[in-house]
Amino acid sequence: MKKLLIVAVIILFGTTSLFAQGELNEQQKVFFRNERSLAILLNSDGIGFSYREAKRIDFRNKNILEFDAGNLKLVKEYRQPSQQVQGGTFIFGKLNSTFYLRGGLGRQHEIFKKADRGGIAIRYFYSAGPVLAIYKPIYYKVAQLVTSSPTPEYEFVEEKFDASIAASQDIYGKASFFKGIDETKVMPGLYGKVGFNFEYSKQDKIIHAIEFGGQLNAFPVKIPIMAGSGNKALFFSLFVSYRFGMILDPLDPESNKLSNIFRRKKNN
Repeated sequence: MKKLLIVAVIILFGTTSLFAQGELNEQQKVFFRNERSLAILLNSDGIGFSYREAKRIDFRNKNILEFDAGNLKLVKEYRQPSQQVQGGTFIFGKLNSTFYLRGGLGRQHEIFKKADRGGIAIRYFYSAGPVLAIYKPIYYKVAQLVTSSPTPEYEFVEEKFDASIAASQDIYGKASFFKGIDETKVMPGLYGKVGFNFEYSKQDKIIHAIEFGGQLNAFPVKIPIMAGSGNKALFFSLFVSYRFGMILDPLDPESNKLSNIFRRKKNN
């Protein structure tokens, strides 16, 4: 009788342990749903790209690490066709091509979870950190009068925009982008971003999401993008982005490579 009792106790504890282990695995499955994703950004002052990693800290919250890159423009920029070269265009009065690189930390909070795989998860997120404005001068192809008699003769030179050039017809177009690359300057600043994320993927390990929100790039002085007034140090913009990526699998590190975003099978 004692032997039967001992065997029953062993079976009972063993069964309980197995059920407990199953529950732990389910918890781990939820807890380890970290993310890695890329995004294409459409901003009201330019376009950009984003890389983000999100690490779960509890049931609804994740810490995020992100890196963004893009360009900065002013509303007053107007691209016009060259009157001298067919198909050529330029922005009259633009001094510098300006880009940004930034990296920051933040938080993502899930407001509504998916009811099923066909549903939509709604989250809000925010991030902040340092930003670098990188700007290089633009060189234009300008026609200069060499002699006016007996017939006018011109030569083409590549030079920066000169405020004394009153007529845009003197400009034939932009010089090579790499002209003036050695004159590139960098200005540090800070950025902040807040937005909403709508994740709608029907696959468990794939991320498809639309995001929108607002962001601010702030610098200590105005960045000289255009000649004259209108340059600024604070760049506030609205953005919308398409984000795609994957849920990381801690048990299969090889499957977490970023390149697998483009190779992952549909049945995952």
